[in-house]
Order: sequence, then C-alpha cells, then structure tokens
Amino acid sequence: MAILSLQSVSKEYKSDGQSVHALDGVTLDVAEGEFVALVGRSGCGKSTLLHLAGAMDFPTSGTVLIEGQTTSDLDDARQTQLRRTKVGFVFQSFQLLHTLTVQENVELPLLLAGKPGARETALERLRWVELDGLEARYPHQLSGGQMQRVAIARALAHSPRILLADEPTGNLDTTTGGVILNLLLRLTREQNTATLMATHSVEAASLCDTLVRMRDGRIEEVTRR
Repeated sequence: MAILSLQSVSKEYKSDGQSVHALDGVTLDVAEGEFVALVGRSGCGKSTLLHLAGAMDFPTSGTVLIEGQTTSDLDDARQTQLRRTKVGFVFQSFQLLHTLTVQENVELPLLLAGKPGARETALERLRWVELDGLEARYPHQLSGGQMQRVAIARALAHSPRILLADEPTGNLDTTTGGVILNLLLRLTREQNTATLMATHSVEAASLCDTLVRMRDGRIEEVTRR
C-alpha cells in the first residue's frame, strides 16, 4: 500500500495577475522502502510536488494522502503534528541554525514536538550518519558534506515515514555527493522509509528504484526498476 499518494493533484499560483500552473493533474504513489527520483528542468514542478507531499503546501485541486490521511482536511495543529512525526526534510542549502551546535540542531525538532530523550536520540542519529565526536561543533566549523549529514540526522530524528530531499547534493562536489546519496539509499533500505528526491543529477537518479520524469508541471514518464 502506498504510504504517500497524490491523486490528480494540481497547484495554481497567481503571479502578476496571471495564473501559473505549477502542477497539472499529477498522480503518483510511493511505497514504504521506495527511493524515488524526480527529474526534469528547473521550473517543471519538482519542488512544488515535494512541498505538497510534505504538507508544507496544499493542492488547488486533487488529493494528497499520507498514510491514508488527506493533508488538506487536517486543521493547523494536526498538519503541524503530521509534519513533525511523519515527514523529514533535507534541503540543498542545509537549513541549519548557525547559532546552535550540531547536537542542538538535531535535537531541535524533538524538543519542539515535546518528545522525551531528545539528547540520546540526537546522539544516536549522529552516530548513524558517522558524525559522532562532532556534536559540540557549530555548522561553520563543518564541511559541506558534514553539514548535509547533520541535516539528514535532523530529518531522521523523529523516525519519519517519509523523507523528502530537494537537490540534496546540489551544493556538494561529486565525491561528497556520492557519500550523501549512499547514505540516503541506506536509510531508505534500513529504516524502510519512503524517500522522494528532486535532483538534476543523472548519477543520483541512477541509484533510485523509481524515476519520475516531469515537464511543465506534469509527469511524463514513470520508470520502475
């Protein structure tokens, strides 16, 4: 059964009085333990799809379901709870708080959710991404690859069912990007997470179970390996 399902989803924005169709009738199911790559030119709708899949935004028409829950049917409190418990986010620009240590960055979502054992969980996640020993450092003291691993540890802090990654290797060199991709693949397999990644990288897409080609807000082709 699909853990994430988009059913005839469209998203329309207004820009200078004109309607912009960011997504147009997208239907896609993602199963647990499935690694999906979204590929296509900039502006094709990849990031919009990720935002809708993570309940950070909502469709103009159609339905987005996470574990059978329609995201747009939830009130603000339940939407926030869903994002804090079911979904993890990894961004191209890392989105770390530079006034917090590595450990504090990973602890933060757990503290916001009021979960006990935040320190122990943060340390365990940092060990999982092989950053144990760097807990007291600040982001500016890390390499780009280390910062992205902190971001992944933070995304995993609450053991999400769905992981959304938007160009996670875009700011990294090829070698470091390969490390991050293998880490995402490993967590998908070991944690049975549904991972949805937007990427321009052919190498990144080649590691995925499913390749979704997008163009002008639509899905052109879905290839399952």
